[in-house]
Amino acid sequence: QVPLVESGGGSVRPGDSLTLSCVVTGNIFLVGGMGWYRQAPGKQRDLVADIASDGSTFYKNSVKGRFTITRDNDKNTISLHMASLGPEDTAIYFCNAKISTYPYGDLNNSWGQGTQVTVSS
Repeated sequence: QVPLVESGGGSVRPGDSLTLSCVVTGNIFLVGGMGWYRQAPGKQRDLVADIASDGSTFYKNSVKGRFTITRDNDKNTISLHMASLGPEDTAIYFCNAKISTYPYGDLNNSWGQGTQVTVSS
């Protein structure tokens, strides 16, 4: 698994904004789709948003219009700007990327270590 380094989590109040970032490190050949998942206590890990190498995006319904995912292919980074945060957004957020480490290799899932986002008044 190729290391993914996340940053940007924290504790905020309802209505605030927060931006998460993730960078792919290590020896890579190709990065495919990248995205953000989240896992709230006692719940399964769910896809929040993802972005393909061509820039096409997908958003979970509950975050549409509030979250924006962007990608820098040159730097192998993605960011998730989260606006109008509510308590329901509280979770550990995980970066995911599909990466091959050699030519014609399969794209395998790599995960970040997770970053906590807490929204409370």
